[in-house]
Amino acid sequence: MSRILIVAALATGLFLVGCGKSAEQKKMEEMAQQAGEAGKALQQGAQGMTEALKGLSDAANTGAKVEPVDFRELKALLPEKIGAIAREGAEGEKVAAMGVHVSQAHANYTSTDGARITVTISDMGNVSGLVGMATMAWAFAEVDKESDAGYEKTTTFDGHKAFEKYDNQGRSGELNILVEKRFVVSIEGSDVDMSALKEAARSIDLGKLASMKNAGVTS
Repeated sequence: MSRILIVAALATGLFLVGCGKSAEQKKMEEMAQQAGEAGKALQQGAQGMTEALKGLSDAANTGAKVEPVDFRELKALLPEKIGAIAREGAEGEKVAAMGVHVSQAHANYTSTDGARITVTISDMGNVSGLVGMATMAWAFAEVDKESDAGYEKTTTFDGHKAFEKYDNQGRSGELNILVEKRFVVSIEGSDVDMSALKEAARSIDLGKLASMKNAGVTS
């Protein structure tokens, strides 16, 4: 899940027009396809769908409003190093589209041998119903696929629901972690092993991120 992809998918993913497609549009379509594949697992039973919708709409049903935390707080959680790879730079922002407010911070890490890792921390605020289903369906499904080319699966990381995807040939992958049904840590890498992405995740204080779960919540 690349930077600002959550909001970009919501704001423009349904309105793509024209015969030419930009790299960003292709990425959004790829994300939608991935979400659709994960959503197939939800269709296997009505109970699974019910639980998914319940988890996504808890805040809305209780009338709670969530103001995303300042992106500067998220930025402070980005590690300065991932192993021996130093951070190139970090930035953050708060964006809004179609009534959805998201606060994000991200950083890039590049080694001298070409390995590249991008870390994004997002506060999704109030995300409910089909909005949540479209952006992180894996959080409410069980996915386990593997081939010679690679694999993708749902799992847990430090007690949090997570999704892994890896391409063996390209040596590229992603690791997404859902924290307290509110924050998403997305780690993408190229020319790296999955172990490097997990090392990046361990470099983030997920406990501190979890402690912000009630920040900005009002009834």
